[in-house]
Amino acid sequence: MKRTTRTFFSRLIGALGLIALLSGLSGCSSLLFYPEPGLPFTPKKAHLEYSDVYFKAADGTRLHGWWLPVKAGVPLKGTVLHLHGNGGNLAWHLGGSWWLPAKGYQVLLLDYRGYGVSEGKPELPEVYQDIDAAMDWLQQAPQVQGRPLVLLGQSLGGALAVHYLVEHPEQRERFKALVFDGVPASYRDVGQSALSSSWLLWPLQVPLSWLVPDGDSAIRSMDRLTGVPKLFFQSIDDTIVPLSNGIQLYQAAPPPRVLQLTRGGHVQTFFDPTWRKVMLRFLDDPQHFNGLRRLAEVPNYPQAAPVPPSDDEPSESPQ
Repeated sequence: MKRTTRTFFSRLIGALGLIALLSGLSGCSSLLFYPEPGLPFTPKKAHLEYSDVYFKAADGTRLHGWWLPVKAGVPLKGTVLHLHGNGGNLAWHLGGSWWLPAKGYQVLLLDYRGYGVSEGKPELPEVYQDIDAAMDWLQQAPQVQGRPLVLLGQSLGGALAVHYLVEHPEQRERFKALVFDGVPASYRDVGQSALSSSWLLWPLQVPLSWLVPDGDSAIRSMDRLTGVPKLFFQSIDDTIVPLSNGIQLYQAAPPPRVLQLTRGGHVQTFFDPTWRKVMLRFLDDPQHFNGLRRLAEVPNYPQAAPVPPSDDEPSESPQ
């Protein structure tokens, strides 16, 4: 994930500069997507049971995903739809949800069009059809029925989910809880932040950032995402989605909502078992969970040594 994130922003800066110099275009949604074709490995490499799933978007685009069933012997608690960020493909984002089947949650990971072995080219608004196709698949899958449905949206995936669920309230009603991890409030503001880190492009950060489309940014829809409990993970160390940007999105969200500040890099959240426990405790009672507040006791990722849980830290339920 770190590699694809660095690649994304180096390409973003180069692409913004090139587009500005050559054409002066604005609102190019392709700047949001940085897919990698193929799959370098599968969940089998991580000793996970899985199956490939295929479904078609409304325009006929053939999409691919991974289905991770609950680990044998573990009681089924629900289903998680995992929407990943803008770089790489499923293989690079498995770290966000590989741990859930052992905790009672089966997972559907979706590769948007153009990612991995999914057909097509990622563009807005077509990519929303991909989320819709995944929702249709979940609606028909017998193993999903009668159990809570949860969304895990990381980075761009979370922003896409916000816009989609506001436009499809009938789909929003299907979710018990929404989990957002490192989700930008504004695509344009994140682009400007990336440009400001380059001494060469710093003077042009504002005009160049206007090349990034912002109409579908999560901040423009979040206030209408009502009725479903929401948990926001935002790292204070995130150099991709700045802390102020993540907090802005949380503040725009209608209750019930929880902001969980974390440590570590962009969407590296679930590499640390502390934040896995927080998510699980939230899913146990989304309406009332308040989050982990004693952040100063949590060392920066990666941990040098295991840290015993404090009284305020949620503990894992016995298997």
